[in-house]
Amino acid sequence: MVIAKSTGYIQYTDSGAPFPQTLFYRAVQLDGTNILTGDCLGTTNGTIIFHPINHASFVMDLCGIIAYVDPVGGSSPYAGLPKADIVFVTHEHSDHYDSATINAIARSNAVIVVNKSVYSLLPSTLKARAISLTNNQSTFLNDMIVDAVPAYNLTQSYHPKGRDNGYVLTVYGKKIYISGDTEDIPEIKSLTNIDVAFVCMNLPYTMSVSTAANLVRQFKPKVVYPYHSRDSNVAQFKSLVGLDLGIEVRIRTWY
Repeated sequence: MVIAKSTGYIQYTDSGAPFPQTLFYRAVQLDGTNILTGDCLGTTNGTIIFHPINHASFVMDLCGIIAYVDPVGGSSPYAGLPKADIVFVTHEHSDHYDSATINAIARSNAVIVVNKSVYSLLPSTLKARAISLTNNQSTFLNDMIVDAVPAYNLTQSYHPKGRDNGYVLTVYGKKIYISGDTEDIPEIKSLTNIDVAFVCMNLPYTMSVSTAANLVRQFKPKVVYPYHSRDSNVAQFKSLVGLDLGIEVRIRTWY
């Protein structure tokens, strides 16, 4: 499936220099809209930008393709941002899935990547553009590989095994892991070569701070963002991950 690239803005480093692998950058506005700011990751074919929104929601520029993750809250949290070319939904809970928000933020030809249970809930207009993936299934969008990986509880029943998705995106040589709602399951522990990970932590729905930190130390992403972390001590998470394994914890504004 081919998705047209979004346009309307250009990226520079603060010094005007070429992008190194990871840094902050500023976006230069070209047309009065579509500013996307955040951390920047260089690839073999452009730049990935990570833009936090709130709780489980964030926006990425994947080398020109605009992707929204678990968008909820209506159009207001996304005001001024470019419309979505792809929307990823991990599961049907209201802090992850809202069809009205998807309609508000997505382009008319946007692809919606969902798990099976969300697919059954989509209105017909969105279902016609949706790709339903079960755990361990994959799809190919432009030059990106999307792997649906398991996300479930071990000690609670909020997220049963086999229903919900996390995602691993492989984009021009970089691998991005999005946890969705999960605990420290074996399938995450076996992930390898993850460049950037978004890892949830909040009790009782997902993991404790210490459990999440131990999990991260096992699969060893290069960079990890604690998100979906309401009422959790993310500074403690950073301390527990530590520096000895070379994992960089980036604490950003989600709340």
